[in-house]
Amino acid sequence: MIPIIINKATAEDLDVIQSVGRQTFSETFSDSNSEEAMKKYLEESFSTEKIRAELDHPDSYFFIAWEEDDPVGYLKLNSGSAQTELREDISLEIERIYVKKSHHGKKVGQLLYDKALETAQSLQKEYLWLGVWEENLRALNFYRKNGFETFGTHTFRLGDDEQTDLMMKKMLNP
Repeated sequence: MIPIIINKATAEDLDVIQSVGRQTFSETFSDSNSEEAMKKYLEESFSTEKIRAELDHPDSYFFIAWEEDDPVGYLKLNSGSAQTELREDISLEIERIYVKKSHHGKKVGQLLYDKALETAQSLQKEYLWLGVWEENLRALNFYRKNGFETFGTHTFRLGDDEQTDLMMKKMLNP
């Protein structure tokens, strides 16, 4: 088996993040959403300007999972003001763990999660948190297996569809 290497992303990795983000989001959610809504979301959320701003934000961290020269997934973490909601100094948000469908079941998500945990510990955070779609059972099971517990919900809009995300948290020093 070819080893998966996790590297910190830089501004030069914008195209990789954009491509992997669009592919994995589409693979995961296109069956549950209209083509029009998906197209609009992918264009806006993975636009060059948006990804560049995210990469340039001092409180965001990106890591890419590589299988030789093939990017197979990535991780986006947010601290401080980059967090999408809680914005507590003691927390680190996992905004995205995206893995190509071809690499599901190959522990890529676990390696990316382990990098998130390592980053949270190095930044001396008290907990990790995230939002995950209530119908994404694969992701929910993954996070529960890794010790996350639901603490609330929030609404995620995709097109005209309002979807419920479960807010999940994992304390690091219980």
